[in-house]
Amino acid sequence: MTTKEKAQGGLMETVKTVVYALLLAGVIRTLFFQPFWIPSGSMKDTLLIGDFLFVNKMAYGYSQHSCPWSLCPIPGRILASEPERGDVVVFRHPVNGSDFIKRLIGLPGDTVQMRNGVLFLNDAQVPLTPAGEFVETFERQGPVGHMPRCANAPVGLGGECVKPRFIETLPNGAEHAVLNIETGGFGDDTPVFEVPEGHYFFMGDNRDNSQDSRFAQAVGGVGMVPFENLIGRADRVMFSSAGSSMLAFWTWRADRFFEGIE
Repeated sequence: MTTKEKAQGGLMETVKTVVYALLLAGVIRTLFFQPFWIPSGSMKDTLLIGDFLFVNKMAYGYSQHSCPWSLCPIPGRILASEPERGDVVVFRHPVNGSDFIKRLIGLPGDTVQMRNGVLFLNDAQVPLTPAGEFVETFERQGPVGHMPRCANAPVGLGGECVKPRFIETLPNGAEHAVLNIETGGFGDDTPVFEVPEGHYFFMGDNRDNSQDSRFAQAVGGVGMVPFENLIGRADRVMFSSAGSSMLAFWTWRADRFFEGIE
């Protein structure tokens, strides 16, 4: 074998290795775990801007949205498992095709309503217990440079941005933190929503800073989300960075690495 033939053979082996690696990565992303980067503050303080996690795609089975660009040729859902109230779920927006992450609040057949900032499920008030304050620095966050909203506004750059924190206990016993920025905000008092069969009702934990099922799709919300739009469950933060780039190691939040999501 000549030197040229050896070089061509080595190149082909390299190409094959890259192709196999890409195919394996595609299979893993489609069937098992999908990476997801938190771009906004709608799930504070459960999830922060710059948290990086893997979504468990085995949790609810598979639909057309399990593949990138919703290309899976799957009618409905296969190997389906019902999500549980309180799960943190990544789903495909029913209209604009974006991936959203919110907490599952309403199941099929439920009624959901907010009254003066308090959640009511099936006309029963969901217990809400004060749990101190969530305090963060008033500065630009993440690659987009979002500024946080503060209950103690106005706050100067670099000052303490404070939000009252509560523990909400859902009917199945699942507990999670929610934040409150203002009383009487647009999503604090809503009509009664009836969750249709085959659909789910989602809300962000940062209640006054979340476009979710309280808001119609026509005004930027997500409305009721069909079961087939669910992509997977978020179980654990793998990595977290407070800066504009994950390469800025001095902004890494090491205390959030491998943290479970509740």
